Amino acid sequence: MGAYIPNTEKERWDMLKAAGFSDFSELYADVPEGIRLKGSLALPPGQAELPVRRSMEKLAGENQVFAHIFRGAGSYRHYIPAIVDEIATREKFVTAYTPYQAEISQGILQSIFEYQTMICQLTGMEVSNASVYDGATAAAEAAAMCIGKKRHTVLVSGAADPGVRRVIKTYCFGNGSRYLEIPEKDGVTDRGKLSELLSDETACVYVQQPSYYGCLEDMDSLCEMAHGAGAKLIAGCNPISLAVLKTPGEYGADIAVGEGQPLGIPMAFGGPYLGFMAATKEMFRKLPGRIVGQTVDRDGKRGFVLTLQAREQHIRREKAGSNICSNEALCAMRAAVYLAAMGARGLEEAAKQCAAKAHYLQKALKGAGLFREHSGEFFHEFVTASDTPAEAILKALERKGILGGLPLDGKRILWCATEMNTIEEIDETAAIAKEVTGV
Repeated sequence: MGAYIPNTEKERWDMLKAAGFSDFSELYADVPEGIRLKGSLALPPGQAELPVRRSMEKLAGENQVFAHIFRGAGSYRHYIPAIVDEIATREKFVTAYTPYQAEISQGILQSIFEYQTMICQLTGMEVSNASVYDGATAAAEAAAMCIGKKRHTVLVSGAADPGVRRVIKTYCFGNGSRYLEIPEKDGVTDRGKLSELLSDETACVYVQQPSYYGCLEDMDSLCEMAHGAGAKLIAGCNPISLAVLKTPGEYGADIAVGEGQPLGIPMAFGGPYLGFMAATKEMFRKLPGRIVGQTVDRDGKRGFVLTLQAREQHIRREKAGSNICSNEALCAMRAAVYLAAMGARGLEEAAKQCAAKAHYLQKALKGAGLFREHSGEFFHEFVTASDTPAEAILKALERKGILGGLPLDGKRILWCATEMNTIEEIDETAAIAKEVTGV
């Protein structure tokens, strides 16, 4: 990243005068008096570089850095090839902005085009947009795509990520559609309840595969039920799992969405992340945001342009189906580089290791008295229940530098394993848990 050089006091005043203002209070005249800052900010005086560095290192030392992680629930620790950082942190990519002018934006346009192509290959769908803010936003935008005059009810699986459900519910409140939740049963969508809820007012059904509890849904059956009622099926996907599971395209989903964080993006305290969206050709013109397409110039040379933009801030805003007006270009760049570096075989190997190690972890924890709550197949997450308080188990692991699963309540824990976990780590985790449970 290039060096940041702040403006001098003289430059600030010169800009202010050039803009036609005599002082800064005049510049902010439209800001209500009641919310303007009075006086100075409560900040300590400036320091030299060395004292600042020491202060920051002291603060950083208060962080607990875990040697081993067995927690997922929407943010996952995966191996990121060195080439991802090497390419994605180059200044030309870090500083790239919205490619409005194709003639000077061929690089960023091509990177987005390649990303879209890979997302389509990964999901088995026909068209992808240039990404949206995050996975939850993608799910909510997908639901909004399906709403019509006669169909305005959104059904959401109770086995989906609670955070995603809340965002969809918020969108439904905003656009006046009806939000209904399908109860969860044994870690997956209750198909009996879904059948009862489906009606001629149902616009779409959102199901997460795997579910929030790590269980595998019967997507073929759920898709058939939704389509039988004239509704669309939105599949929320873990992108790594798509290397070994059926793709949304294979089981007939109308829209595939998900959180792209597992694709070469660090966990990074929860963001920024990446929402991927792909759909069938029938849904093509309802995709929010923008789509980059490939074309040729007047000399027949390959080129890239913004083929479709739902540019709601330009015209006809009152008829817009979305107010998304940007995309996660740098995160999408990381995802594209990651997918290119891993390739189909590399991604498949990562997915297989995730599944194998998660199943090994589940058996090891069973020996420690932590029994799996659900009965169906799972990918790389699962829930255990025990008479021993979850907090006691997780605190014991923390003392050894291990971040255990996510506590769902006092007795249940949602565990996750990826290719980053070793057998030795898993055995150590199970041994510590066994000491706490006393099995």
